Amino acid sequence: MATIKAEDFIASVADAFQYISYYHPKDFIQALTAAYEKEESPAAKDAMKQILVNSRMSAMGHRPVCQDTGIACAFVKVGMDARFEGGMTIQEMVDEGVRRAYLNPDNPLRASVLMDPAGKRLNSKDNTPAVVHVEMVKGDKVEVTCAAKGGGSENKSKFVMLNPSDSIVDWVVETVPKMGAGWCPPGMLGIGVGGTAEKAMVLAKESLMDPIDMQELLKRGPSNRVEELRIEIYEAVNKLGIGAQGLGGVTTVLDVKIKDWPTHAASKPVAMIPNCAATRHIHFTLDGNGPAILTPPSIEDWPDMEYEAAADAKRVDMNNITPEEVASWKPGQVLLLNGKILTGRDAAHKKIKDLLDSGEGLPEGLDFTNRFIYYVGPVDAVRDEAVGPAGPTTATRMDKFTEMMLDKTGLLGMIGKAERGDEAIEAIKKYKSVYLMAVGGAAYLVSKAIKDSKVVAFPELGMEAVYEFDVKDMPVTVAVDSEGESVHKTGPAVWKVKLAS
Repeated sequence: MATIKAEDFIASVADAFQYISYYHPKDFIQALTAAYEKEESPAAKDAMKQILVNSRMSAMGHRPVCQDTGIACAFVKVGMDARFEGGMTIQEMVDEGVRRAYLNPDNPLRASVLMDPAGKRLNSKDNTPAVVHVEMVKGDKVEVTCAAKGGGSENKSKFVMLNPSDSIVDWVVETVPKMGAGWCPPGMLGIGVGGTAEKAMVLAKESLMDPIDMQELLKRGPSNRVEELRIEIYEAVNKLGIGAQGLGGVTTVLDVKIKDWPTHAASKPVAMIPNCAATRHIHFTLDGNGPAILTPPSIEDWPDMEYEAAADAKRVDMNNITPEEVASWKPGQVLLLNGKILTGRDAAHKKIKDLLDSGEGLPEGLDFTNRFIYYVGPVDAVRDEAVGPAGPTTATRMDKFTEMMLDKTGLLGMIGKAERGDEAIEAIKKYKSVYLMAVGGAAYLVSKAIKDSKVVAFPELGMEAVYEFDVKDMPVTVAVDSEGESVHKTGPAVWKVKLAS
Protein backbone atom coordinates (compact mmCIF):
# COMPACT_ATOMS: atom_id res chain seq x y z
CA MET A 1 0.00 0.00 0.00
CA ALA A 2 1.45 3.36 -1.06
CA THR A 3 1.21 6.28 1.35
CA ILE A 4 1.08 9.68 -0.33
CA LYS A 5 2.17 12.58 1.83
CA ALA A 6 -0.02 15.66 1.54
CA GLU A 7 3.03 17.87 1.03
CA ASP A 8 4.24 15.73 -1.89
CA PHE A 9 0.82 15.99 -3.54
CA ILE A 10 0.59 19.75 -2.98
CA ALA A 11 4.14 20.44 -4.18
CA SER A 12 3.53 18.35 -7.31
CA VAL A 13 0.36 20.26 -8.16
CA ALA A 14 2.11 23.60 -7.57
CA ASP A 15 5.02 22.58 -9.80
CA ALA A 16 2.61 21.33 -12.48
CA PHE A 17 0.69 24.60 -12.79
CA GLN A 18 3.90 26.62 -12.93
CA TYR A 19 5.30 24.22 -15.55
CA ILE A 20 2.30 24.38 -17.87
CA SER A 21 2.13 28.18 -17.63
CA TYR A 22 5.30 28.49 -19.71
CA TYR A 23 5.86 25.09 -21.40
CA HIS A 24 3.60 24.03 -24.23
CA PRO A 25 3.35 20.24 -24.66
CA LYS A 26 5.90 19.01 -27.20
CA ASP A 27 3.20 17.40 -29.35
CA PHE A 28 1.39 20.74 -29.66
CA ILE A 29 4.55 22.56 -30.78
CA GLN A 30 5.28 19.86 -33.36
CA ALA A 31 1.71 19.95 -34.71
CA LEU A 32 1.59 23.74 -34.85
CA THR A 33 4.99 23.92 -36.55
CA ALA A 34 3.82 21.45 -39.20
CA ALA A 35 0.63 23.48 -39.71
CA TYR A 36 2.66 26.69 -40.01
CA GLU A 37 4.89 25.17 -42.66
CA LYS A 38 1.96 24.14 -44.87
CA GLU A 39 -0.22 27.22 -44.28
CA GLU A 40 -0.98 29.17 -47.45
CA SER A 41 -2.82 32.18 -46.01
CA PRO A 42 -0.32 35.00 -45.24
CA ALA A 43 -2.45 36.37 -42.38
CA ALA A 44 -2.89 32.97 -40.75
CA LYS A 45 0.78 32.12 -41.24
CA ASP A 46 1.79 35.38 -39.54
CA ALA A 47 -0.51 34.61 -36.58
CA MET A 48 0.94 31.10 -36.22
CA LYS A 49 4.46 32.48 -36.30
CA GLN A 50 3.64 34.90 -33.49
CA ILE A 51 2.26 32.02 -31.42
CA LEU A 52 5.34 29.86 -32.04
CA VAL A 53 7.79 32.68 -31.27
CA ASN A 54 5.80 33.56 -28.15
CA SER A 55 5.87 29.92 -27.01
CA ARG A 56 9.65 29.68 -27.34
CA MET A 57 10.11 33.00 -25.54
CA SER A 58 7.89 31.81 -22.69
CA ALA A 59 9.79 28.54 -22.38
CA MET A 60 13.09 30.39 -22.17
CA GLY A 61 11.84 33.20 -19.91
CA HIS A 62 9.60 31.07 -17.66
CA ARG A 63 6.69 33.47 -18.14
CA PRO A 64 3.10 32.61 -19.15
CA VAL A 65 2.33 31.82 -22.79
CA CYS A 66 -1.01 33.61 -22.30
CA GLN A 67 -2.14 36.35 -19.94
CA ASP A 68 -5.21 34.22 -19.19
CA THR A 69 -3.45 31.65 -17.03
CA GLY A 70 -6.70 29.75 -16.80
CA ILE A 71 -9.06 28.21 -14.32
CA ALA A 72 -7.25 25.31 -12.65
CA CYS A 73 -8.63 21.85 -13.43
CA ALA A 74 -7.39 18.58 -11.95
CA PHE A 75 -8.32 15.00 -12.82
CA VAL A 76 -7.25 12.77 -9.93
CA LYS A 77 -7.34 8.97 -10.17
CA VAL A 78 -6.83 7.43 -6.74
CA GLY A 79 -5.77 3.80 -6.44
CA MET A 80 -8.04 1.81 -4.14
CA ASP A 81 -4.97 0.67 -2.18
CA ALA A 82 -3.41 4.12 -1.82
CA ARG A 83 -3.78 6.25 1.26
CA PHE A 84 -3.10 9.91 2.00
CA GLU A 85 -1.15 11.15 5.00
CA GLY A 86 -1.93 14.60 6.36
CA GLY A 87 -5.67 14.76 6.93
CA MET A 88 -6.52 17.09 4.02
CA THR A 89 -9.15 16.33 1.38
CA ILE A 90 -8.14 16.04 -2.27
CA GLN A 91 -9.92 19.34 -3.00
CA GLU A 92 -7.97 21.04 -0.18
CA MET A 93 -4.66 19.65 -1.41
CA VAL A 94 -5.28 20.67 -5.01
CA ASP A 95 -6.36 24.14 -3.90
CA GLU A 96 -3.22 24.60 -1.81
CA GLY A 97 -1.08 23.55 -4.78
CA VAL A 98 -2.92 26.00 -7.05
CA ARG A 99 -2.55 28.76 -4.46
CA ARG A 100 1.22 28.26 -4.27
CA ALA A 101 1.55 28.14 -8.05
CA TYR A 102 -0.47 31.25 -8.76
CA LEU A 103 1.18 33.31 -6.00
CA ASN A 104 4.72 32.27 -6.92
CA PRO A 105 6.73 35.54 -6.76
CA ASP A 106 9.13 34.46 -9.53
CA ASN A 107 6.30 33.83 -11.98
CA PRO A 108 2.98 35.11 -10.61
CA LEU A 109 0.00 33.84 -12.56
CA ARG A 110 -3.13 35.86 -13.16
CA ALA A 111 -5.91 35.25 -10.65
CA SER A 112 -9.10 34.92 -12.72
CA VAL A 113 -11.43 32.95 -10.44
CA LEU A 114 -14.39 34.88 -9.01
CA MET A 115 -16.40 33.85 -5.97
CA ASP A 116 -20.19 34.31 -5.91
CA PRO A 117 -20.46 33.93 -9.72
CA ALA A 118 -24.16 34.88 -9.84
CA GLY A 119 -23.73 37.81 -7.44
CA LYS A 120 -20.87 40.13 -6.53
CA ARG A 121 -18.24 38.13 -8.51
CA LEU A 122 -15.37 38.90 -6.15
CA ASN A 123 -11.89 37.70 -7.13
CA SER A 124 -10.51 35.01 -4.81
CA LYS A 125 -7.05 36.54 -5.43
CA ASP A 126 -5.26 33.16 -5.68
CA ASN A 127 -7.23 31.37 -8.43
CA THR A 128 -8.81 28.92 -6.01
CA PRO A 129 -10.91 26.90 -5.78
CA ALA A 130 -9.91 24.55 -8.58
CA VAL A 131 -12.32 22.30 -10.48
CA VAL A 132 -11.44 18.79 -9.31
CA HIS A 133 -12.65 15.45 -10.70
CA VAL A 134 -11.88 12.36 -8.59
CA GLU A 135 -12.10 8.75 -9.74
CA MET A 136 -11.30 5.58 -7.78
CA VAL A 137 -9.25 3.04 -9.76
CA LYS A 138 -7.36 -0.19 -9.11
CA GLY A 139 -3.84 -0.14 -7.68
CA ASP A 140 -1.96 1.86 -5.06
CA LYS A 141 -0.82 4.88 -7.04
CA VAL A 142 -2.35 8.32 -7.58
CA GLU A 143 -2.45 9.70 -11.12
CA VAL A 144 -3.01 13.42 -11.61
CA THR A 145 -3.63 15.47 -14.74
CA CYS A 146 -3.46 19.24 -14.27
CA ALA A 147 -4.85 21.62 -16.88
CA ALA A 148 -5.20 25.40 -17.06
CA LYS A 149 -8.26 26.29 -19.13
CA GLY A 150 -8.55 29.80 -20.52
CA GLY A 151 -11.88 31.60 -20.55
CA GLY A 152 -11.80 32.39 -24.28
CA SER A 153 -11.92 28.71 -25.25
CA GLU A 154 -14.01 27.51 -22.30
CA ASN A 155 -16.71 30.05 -23.16
CA LYS A 156 -17.14 28.39 -26.56
CA SER A 157 -18.11 25.01 -25.06
CA LYS A 158 -21.23 23.50 -26.63
CA PHE A 159 -23.68 20.76 -25.72
CA VAL A 160 -26.58 19.21 -27.58
CA MET A 161 -29.00 16.32 -27.18
CA LEU A 162 -29.14 14.87 -30.68
CA ASN A 163 -31.69 12.35 -31.86
CA PRO A 164 -30.15 8.87 -32.08
CA SER A 165 -30.16 9.03 -35.90
CA ASP A 166 -28.66 12.54 -36.15
CA SER A 167 -25.16 13.10 -37.53
CA ILE A 168 -22.48 14.23 -35.08
CA VAL A 169 -20.34 15.49 -37.96
CA ASP A 170 -23.16 17.66 -39.30
CA TRP A 171 -23.75 19.18 -35.86
CA VAL A 172 -20.05 19.98 -35.39
CA VAL A 173 -19.73 21.52 -38.87
CA GLU A 174 -22.81 23.66 -38.23
CA THR A 175 -21.66 24.68 -34.73
CA VAL A 176 -17.97 25.51 -35.13
CA PRO A 177 -18.50 28.61 -37.35
CA LYS A 178 -20.94 29.97 -34.78
CA MET A 179 -18.22 29.75 -32.13
CA GLY A 180 -16.28 32.54 -33.81
CA ALA A 181 -12.54 32.85 -33.26
CA GLY A 182 -12.58 33.71 -29.55
CA TRP A 183 -11.24 30.23 -28.77
CA CYS A 184 -8.00 31.17 -30.56
CA PRO A 185 -7.61 28.58 -33.30
CA PRO A 186 -5.66 26.63 -34.33
CA GLY A 187 -6.23 24.32 -31.41
CA MET A 188 -8.08 21.11 -30.64
CA LEU A 189 -11.68 20.03 -30.37
CA GLY A 190 -12.56 17.72 -27.51
CA ILE A 191 -15.80 15.83 -28.04
CA GLY A 192 -17.73 13.68 -25.57
CA VAL A 193 -20.43 11.33 -26.85
CA GLY A 194 -22.90 9.40 -24.74
CA GLY A 195 -23.59 8.92 -21.07
CA THR A 196 -25.71 11.72 -19.66
CA ALA A 197 -25.47 15.48 -20.11
CA GLU A 198 -22.84 15.99 -17.40
CA LYS A 199 -20.91 12.85 -18.36
CA ALA A 200 -20.60 13.98 -21.97
CA MET A 201 -19.12 17.32 -20.88
CA VAL A 202 -16.53 15.63 -18.64
CA LEU A 203 -15.64 13.21 -21.44
CA ALA A 204 -15.07 16.15 -23.80
CA LYS A 205 -12.78 17.89 -21.31
CA GLU A 206 -10.87 14.68 -20.55
CA SER A 207 -10.31 14.02 -24.23
CA LEU A 208 -8.34 17.26 -24.53
CA MET A 209 -5.70 15.75 -22.23
CA ASP A 210 -4.83 13.07 -24.81
CA PRO A 211 -1.72 13.47 -27.01
CA ILE A 212 -2.05 15.07 -30.44
CA ASP A 213 -1.72 12.22 -32.93
CA MET A 214 -3.94 13.12 -35.89
CA GLN A 215 -1.16 12.88 -38.46
CA GLU A 216 -0.21 9.41 -37.23
CA LEU A 217 -3.88 8.38 -37.37
CA LEU A 218 -4.20 9.67 -40.93
CA LYS A 219 -1.14 7.64 -41.96
CA ARG A 220 -2.22 4.33 -40.41
CA GLY A 221 -5.96 4.71 -40.94
CA PRO A 222 -8.84 4.33 -38.46
CA SER A 223 -9.41 1.08 -36.57
CA ASN A 224 -12.84 1.85 -35.06
CA ARG A 225 -15.83 4.17 -35.44
CA VAL A 226 -14.48 6.76 -33.00
CA GLU A 227 -11.29 7.11 -35.03
CA GLU A 228 -13.34 7.37 -38.22
CA LEU A 229 -15.33 10.19 -36.60
CA ARG A 230 -12.16 11.97 -35.55
CA ILE A 231 -10.90 12.01 -39.14
CA GLU A 232 -14.27 13.02 -40.61
CA ILE A 233 -14.63 15.95 -38.20
CA TYR A 234 -10.98 17.02 -38.58
CA GLU A 235 -11.24 17.17 -42.35
CA ALA A 236 -14.70 18.78 -42.38
CA VAL A 237 -13.78 21.52 -39.89
CA ASN A 238 -10.56 22.41 -41.69
CA LYS A 239 -12.50 22.72 -44.96
CA LEU A 240 -14.52 25.52 -43.35
CA GLY A 241 -11.54 27.81 -44.00
CA ILE A 242 -11.77 29.56 -40.60
CA GLY A 243 -8.01 29.40 -40.11
CA ALA A 244 -5.68 30.72 -37.43
CA GLN A 245 -7.34 33.44 -35.32
CA GLY A 246 -10.35 33.25 -37.65
CA LEU A 247 -8.47 35.08 -40.41
CA GLY A 248 -9.05 32.41 -43.03
CA GLY A 249 -6.65 29.62 -43.86
CA VAL A 250 -5.84 25.95 -44.28
CA THR A 251 -5.71 24.84 -40.64
CA THR A 252 -8.40 25.52 -38.07
CA VAL A 253 -7.89 22.44 -35.86
CA LEU A 254 -4.72 20.47 -35.21
CA ASP A 255 -6.59 17.45 -33.87
CA VAL A 256 -10.01 16.20 -32.84
CA LYS A 257 -10.27 14.02 -29.74
CA ILE A 258 -13.31 11.92 -28.86
CA LYS A 259 -14.28 9.91 -25.78
CA ASP A 260 -17.56 8.03 -25.56
CA TRP A 261 -19.69 6.25 -22.96
CA PRO A 262 -22.78 4.00 -23.22
CA THR A 263 -26.01 5.98 -23.23
CA HIS A 264 -29.78 5.61 -23.07
CA ALA A 265 -31.50 4.21 -26.16
CA ALA A 266 -33.48 7.44 -26.58
CA SER A 267 -30.44 9.71 -26.17
CA LYS A 268 -27.37 10.94 -28.00
CA PRO A 269 -25.68 13.54 -25.80
CA VAL A 270 -22.80 15.30 -27.55
CA ALA A 271 -20.47 17.84 -25.91
CA MET A 272 -17.75 19.87 -27.61
CA ILE A 273 -15.04 21.86 -25.83
CA PRO A 274 -12.23 23.57 -27.75
CA ASN A 275 -8.65 23.94 -26.56
CA CYS A 276 -6.99 27.15 -27.68
CA ALA A 277 -3.50 27.97 -28.89
CA ALA A 278 -2.49 28.07 -25.20
CA THR A 279 -2.99 24.32 -24.76
CA ARG A 280 -1.75 23.59 -21.22
CA HIS A 281 -1.83 20.25 -19.43
CA ILE A 282 0.51 17.72 -17.81
CA HIS A 283 0.19 14.27 -16.26
CA PHE A 284 2.15 12.81 -13.34
CA THR A 285 1.97 9.80 -11.01
CA LEU A 286 2.62 9.66 -7.26
CA ASP A 287 3.69 6.35 -5.70
CA GLY A 288 4.70 7.39 -2.18
CA ASN A 289 8.34 8.07 -3.06
CA GLY A 290 8.20 11.85 -2.98
CA PRO A 291 6.81 14.59 -5.22
CA ALA A 292 6.60 14.25 -8.98
CA ILE A 293 9.66 15.15 -11.02
CA LEU A 294 8.71 17.18 -14.09
CA THR A 295 11.43 17.10 -16.73
CA PRO A 296 11.77 20.37 -18.67
CA PRO A 297 11.59 20.02 -22.45
CA SER A 298 14.57 20.84 -24.65
CA ILE A 299 14.55 24.26 -26.27
CA GLU A 300 15.46 22.36 -29.44
CA ASP A 301 11.83 21.17 -29.54
CA TRP A 302 10.82 24.66 -30.70
CA PRO A 303 11.53 26.05 -34.17
CA ASP A 304 14.27 28.66 -33.96
CA MET A 305 12.57 31.73 -35.38
CA GLU A 306 12.10 35.40 -34.59
CA TYR A 307 9.09 37.57 -35.31
CA GLU A 308 9.33 40.56 -37.58
CA ALA A 309 6.31 42.42 -38.90
CA ALA A 310 5.70 42.49 -42.63
CA ALA A 311 7.91 44.89 -44.58
CA ASP A 312 4.87 46.97 -45.55
CA ALA A 313 3.63 47.32 -41.96
CA LYS A 314 2.74 50.93 -41.16
CA ARG A 315 4.00 52.65 -38.01
CA VAL A 316 1.31 54.68 -36.25
CA ASP A 317 1.76 57.47 -33.68
CA MET A 318 -1.01 56.80 -31.16
CA ASN A 319 -0.31 60.09 -29.35
CA ASN A 320 -1.35 62.11 -32.40
CA ILE A 321 -3.89 59.86 -34.08
CA THR A 322 -6.72 61.49 -36.04
CA PRO A 323 -10.08 60.27 -37.37
CA GLU A 324 -8.81 61.03 -40.88
CA GLU A 325 -5.86 58.67 -40.49
CA VAL A 326 -8.10 55.94 -39.05
CA ALA A 327 -10.39 56.28 -42.07
CA SER A 328 -7.45 55.60 -44.38
CA TRP A 329 -6.68 52.15 -42.94
CA LYS A 330 -7.67 49.11 -44.98
CA PRO A 331 -8.92 45.67 -43.82
CA GLY A 332 -6.01 43.29 -43.30
CA GLN A 333 -3.44 46.08 -43.11
CA VAL A 334 -0.68 45.47 -40.53
CA LEU A 335 0.05 48.37 -38.18
CA LEU A 336 2.79 48.91 -35.60
CA LEU A 337 1.40 50.97 -32.74
CA ASN A 338 3.60 53.50 -30.95
CA GLY A 339 2.55 55.71 -28.05
CA LYS A 340 -0.06 55.56 -25.34
CA ILE A 341 -3.20 53.41 -25.30
CA LEU A 342 -5.73 52.69 -22.56
CA THR A 343 -6.98 49.28 -21.48
CA GLY A 344 -10.29 47.96 -20.25
CA ARG A 345 -12.40 44.82 -20.35
CA ASP A 346 -15.72 43.53 -18.95
CA ALA A 347 -15.70 44.92 -15.41
CA ALA A 348 -14.25 48.29 -16.44
CA HIS A 349 -16.84 48.72 -19.20
CA LYS A 350 -19.63 47.92 -16.71
CA LYS A 351 -18.31 50.55 -14.27
CA ILE A 352 -18.02 53.13 -17.06
CA LYS A 353 -21.62 52.44 -18.10
CA ASP A 354 -22.89 52.73 -14.53
CA LEU A 355 -21.04 56.03 -14.01
CA LEU A 356 -22.34 57.54 -17.26
CA ASP A 357 -25.90 56.33 -16.62
CA SER A 358 -25.87 57.89 -13.14
CA GLY A 359 -24.68 61.24 -14.51
CA GLU A 360 -21.57 61.08 -12.34
CA GLY A 361 -19.21 60.92 -15.30
CA LEU A 362 -15.81 59.32 -15.64
CA PRO A 363 -13.13 59.56 -12.93
CA GLU A 364 -10.70 62.45 -13.13
CA GLY A 365 -7.84 61.62 -15.47
CA LEU A 366 -9.76 59.05 -17.51
CA ASP A 367 -10.32 60.52 -20.96
CA PHE A 368 -10.96 58.36 -24.03
CA THR A 369 -11.22 61.23 -26.52
CA ASN A 370 -9.49 60.21 -29.78
CA ARG A 371 -7.81 57.33 -27.98
CA PHE A 372 -7.74 53.55 -28.36
CA ILE A 373 -8.77 50.94 -25.79
CA TYR A 374 -7.04 47.57 -25.59
CA TYR A 375 -9.14 44.71 -24.27
CA VAL A 376 -6.69 43.05 -21.89
CA GLY A 377 -6.22 41.83 -18.34
CA PRO A 378 -2.43 41.54 -17.89
CA VAL A 379 -0.31 39.37 -15.65
CA ASP A 380 1.56 41.21 -12.89
CA ALA A 381 5.08 42.33 -13.80
CA VAL A 382 8.25 40.81 -12.33
CA ARG A 383 11.82 42.04 -12.24
CA ASP A 384 12.38 44.71 -14.93
CA GLU A 385 9.13 44.13 -16.84
CA ALA A 386 6.81 47.07 -17.49
CA VAL A 387 3.95 44.58 -17.41
CA GLY A 388 3.58 40.81 -17.48
CA PRO A 389 2.20 38.86 -20.45
CA ALA A 390 -0.59 41.00 -21.90
CA GLY A 391 -2.33 39.39 -24.84
CA PRO A 392 -5.82 40.42 -25.99
CA THR A 393 -9.08 39.10 -24.61
CA THR A 394 -12.15 38.18 -26.68
CA ALA A 395 -13.58 41.38 -28.14
CA THR A 396 -17.17 40.17 -28.63
CA ARG A 397 -17.74 40.36 -24.87
CA MET A 398 -17.46 44.14 -25.22
CA ASP A 399 -19.85 44.38 -28.20
CA LYS A 400 -22.79 45.48 -26.07
CA PHE A 401 -20.74 48.43 -24.76
CA THR A 402 -19.34 49.56 -28.13
CA GLU A 403 -22.13 51.99 -29.11
CA MET A 404 -21.95 53.62 -25.66
CA MET A 405 -18.16 53.96 -25.71
CA LEU A 406 -18.05 55.47 -29.19
CA ASP A 407 -21.00 57.80 -28.56
CA LYS A 408 -20.38 58.92 -24.98
CA THR A 409 -16.62 58.87 -24.42
CA GLY A 410 -15.02 60.04 -27.66
CA LEU A 411 -13.24 56.70 -28.09
CA LEU A 412 -11.66 56.38 -31.53
CA GLY A 413 -10.75 52.71 -31.82
CA MET A 414 -10.48 49.32 -30.14
CA ILE A 415 -7.94 46.49 -29.96
CA GLY A 416 -8.76 42.90 -29.05
CA LYS A 417 -8.78 39.35 -30.32
CA ALA A 418 -11.17 37.52 -32.65
CA GLU A 419 -14.15 38.90 -34.52
CA ARG A 420 -16.73 41.56 -33.68
CA GLY A 421 -20.46 40.88 -33.84
CA ASP A 422 -22.90 42.67 -36.13
CA GLU A 423 -23.96 45.05 -33.34
CA ALA A 424 -20.39 46.27 -32.81
CA ILE A 425 -19.63 46.42 -36.54
CA GLU A 426 -22.63 48.67 -37.13
CA ALA A 427 -21.44 51.00 -34.36
CA ILE A 428 -17.91 51.05 -35.78
CA LYS A 429 -19.30 51.99 -39.21
CA LYS A 430 -21.66 54.59 -37.75
CA TYR A 431 -18.93 56.42 -35.81
CA LYS A 432 -16.16 55.86 -38.39
CA SER A 433 -14.18 53.98 -35.79
CA VAL A 434 -11.92 50.94 -36.27
CA TYR A 435 -11.20 47.60 -34.63
CA LEU A 436 -7.64 46.25 -34.59
CA MET A 437 -6.81 42.61 -33.87
CA ALA A 438 -3.85 41.39 -31.85
CA VAL A 439 -2.98 37.68 -31.84
CA GLY A 440 -4.45 35.62 -29.02
CA GLY A 441 -1.84 33.22 -27.66
CA ALA A 442 1.09 35.62 -28.12
CA ALA A 443 0.87 37.38 -24.75
CA TYR A 444 4.55 37.35 -23.80
CA LEU A 445 5.56 38.57 -27.26
CA VAL A 446 3.02 41.42 -27.05
CA SER A 447 4.23 42.41 -23.58
CA LYS A 448 7.71 43.08 -24.95
CA ALA A 449 6.21 45.94 -26.97
CA ILE A 450 4.86 47.57 -23.78
CA LYS A 451 7.52 49.91 -22.38
CA ASP A 452 5.55 51.48 -19.53
CA SER A 453 2.36 50.74 -17.63
CA LYS A 454 0.34 52.46 -14.94
CA VAL A 455 -3.16 52.13 -13.49
CA VAL A 456 -5.31 55.18 -14.26
CA ALA A 457 -8.75 54.08 -13.02
CA PHE A 458 -10.58 51.42 -11.01
CA PRO A 459 -7.56 49.90 -9.18
CA GLU A 460 -9.98 47.81 -7.10
CA LEU A 461 -10.65 45.70 -10.20
CA GLY A 462 -7.15 44.20 -10.14
CA MET A 463 -6.21 42.87 -13.57
CA GLU A 464 -9.46 44.36 -14.92
CA ALA A 465 -8.45 47.91 -13.93
CA VAL A 466 -7.91 50.55 -16.62
CA TYR A 467 -4.20 50.84 -17.40
CA GLU A 468 -2.31 53.20 -19.65
CA PHE A 469 0.31 51.39 -21.74
CA ASP A 470 3.11 53.09 -23.61
CA VAL A 471 3.83 50.80 -26.55
CA LYS A 472 6.55 50.54 -29.19
CA ASP A 473 5.89 48.72 -32.46
CA MET A 474 2.99 46.66 -31.10
CA PRO A 475 1.82 44.54 -34.08
CA VAL A 476 -1.91 44.56 -34.92
CA THR A 477 -4.09 43.94 -37.96
CA VAL A 478 -6.99 46.11 -39.14
CA ALA A 479 -9.85 43.67 -38.53
CA VAL A 480 -12.85 46.01 -39.03
CA ASP A 481 -12.26 49.23 -40.97
CA SER A 482 -14.19 52.49 -40.68
CA GLU A 483 -16.61 51.30 -43.39
CA GLY A 484 -17.50 48.18 -41.41
CA GLU A 485 -15.67 45.60 -43.52
CA SER A 486 -14.52 42.67 -41.32
CA VAL A 487 -11.62 40.39 -42.22
CA HIS A 488 -13.18 37.72 -40.01
CA LYS A 489 -16.04 37.54 -42.51
CA THR A 490 -14.15 38.00 -45.76
CA GLY A 491 -11.12 35.84 -44.91
CA PRO A 492 -12.86 32.56 -44.01
CA ALA A 493 -15.34 33.04 -46.87
CA VAL A 494 -12.49 33.23 -49.39
CA TRP A 495 -10.64 30.26 -47.95
CA LYS A 496 -13.74 28.10 -47.70
CA VAL A 497 -14.19 28.48 -51.46
CA LYS A 498 -10.49 27.80 -52.11
CA LEU A 499 -10.48 24.65 -49.98
CA ALA A 500 -13.70 23.39 -51.55
CA SER A 501 -12.16 23.58 -54.99
